[in-house]
Amino acid sequence: MKRLSLSSLAAVRPAVRRPRYPVESLRPGILHLGIGAFARAHQAVYTEDAIEAGGGDWGITGVSMRQATVAESLTPQDCLYTVEQRDAEAEYRVIGCVRRALTLPLHPDAVADAIADKSTHIVTLTITEKGYCLGPDGIDWDHPDILHDLAHPERPKSGPGVLVAGLARRSRSGAGPLTVISCDNLSDNGPRLAAAVQALAARLDPLLARWIEASASFPETMVDSIVPASDAASRARAEEALGLSDEASVQRERFAQWVIQDRFAGPRPAWDKAGVEIVGAVEPYRRLKLHVLNASHSALAYLGLARGHEFVRQAIADRELAGFLDRMIAEEVAPALSGLPVAAYWTSTRARFANPAIDHRLDQIAQDGPFKLAQRVFPLIVANHKAGLPTTHLAKIVQAWLAFAHRSAAEALPEEITAILGETV
Repeated sequence: MKRLSLSSLAAVRPAVRRPRYPVESLRPGILHLGIGAFARAHQAVYTEDAIEAGGGDWGITGVSMRQATVAESLTPQDCLYTVEQRDAEAEYRVIGCVRRALTLPLHPDAVADAIADKSTHIVTLTITEKGYCLGPDGIDWDHPDILHDLAHPERPKSGPGVLVAGLARRSRSGAGPLTVISCDNLSDNGPRLAAAVQALAARLDPLLARWIEASASFPETMVDSIVPASDAASRARAEEALGLSDEASVQRERFAQWVIQDRFAGPRPAWDKAGVEIVGAVEPYRRLKLHVLNASHSALAYLGLARGHEFVRQAIADRELAGFLDRMIAEEVAPALSGLPVAAYWTSTRARFANPAIDHRLDQIAQDGPFKLAQRVFPLIVANHKAGLPTTHLAKIVQAWLAFAHRSAAEALPEEITAILGETV
C-alpha cells in the first residue's frame, strides 16, 4: 500500500479531513521538544486549527530527545500523519503543521540553530516530569544529564540544557525574545522551568542568564487529552480510513483542553481562535487536572493492575475501584481544592475514563511513578495532613505504587511523606 506523503495526499479518502492550507509552503515558527504521541495529538492539532483560522508561518520543528524512532516514521511521510479521534464514532484527519523531525543526539547543532533562528518565536515541551531534572529545591545538580550538560554544553541531554544551548546562540544572533511553554504535568511548570534554565545558564555564563531573564518568557500552562499509545490495531484503523499506509498515526479521545497563561514574549499562532484558553491565571485549571484527573489515573493504574485490569475503561467499570475514587474525590480531594468545581469536573472525568473506544493502558500510566506521584498525590497528602483532613485513600495509592514498584517505603518516598503516612505505607 502506498505511504502517506505530500505526493500521495490527494489520494486520501474523502471522509478524512486534510490540511486546508498549502502545507508545502508552510515555514517553521515553533520548535517542540519531545515530539511524541501526545504532542502530535494535542498541541499540533491546536496549531493546525490556528493556522487554518488565522494563517501565519507556524510550522513545527519536532525534536525527539532520545530515540530516532519518531523522526524515522515521520520523515519518509514529509512529516504528515493521521490523528484518530475515538468516541462513539471515529474521526480521522491528516495533520500538516509538523514540517521537520530531528533527534537530539543526532542533530544537537540543528536543534540549537532552530531555537536561535529568528523565525522561531515559540518553544514548547512535552518531555515528561522527569525530563526537567528537578529536585525538591530546583534543578538537581547531581542528575547525570545535568552533570553532562555542565561538562558538554554544546551537546546537551536535558531539557534545560537544550534550552540553554539554543538560547545562548539566540542571544548571539540577535534573533530577539522567545516564549518557552512547558506542556507537562508539573506544578508551576512555567516558573519552575524558567528557574531551572536560568540556574543552569548562570553556572555556564552569568551574562547569558541575565539575557534569558530579560528576553524569554515562560508562561504556565495546562494540557489535557487522553492519548493512548499507538498500536497495531490503531495503525490498521488509520490505514483503512486513509487508504494509505501511515507509520506515524496517533489516537486520542475527542476531548482536549489547552490553557496558557497570557505571558508571551512575541507573536503566537491564533490559538485563541482554535479553542486554546489564554488566561491570566492557570493555577485553578492545573490543580483540577493534577489532583482530580491525574491522581485518579494513578490510582486506577496501581490499584487496577493489582486487580487484573489492563485498560482504564476496565478499571473504572470495576464498582469497587470506582467507589474508591468517588469517596477519595469527595472526602479527600474536594476539601483540599476548596472553591474549585471538583464534583462537576470529576463527573466529566469519570465519563471520559469509561469511553469504550479508548484503550488507555494502565501500565503506560503506571510508568515514572515517583515523578508523577510527587505532582499528583503527595501535595494533597501534605495539605490534608496540615489541615487535619483525611488521607486514607491517598495513602492507599502510595501503598499500591510501592507494591507495583517492589520498593520499601524508606528508599522510595520523600521523608515528609513517610513521616505523615507512617505505618500505613
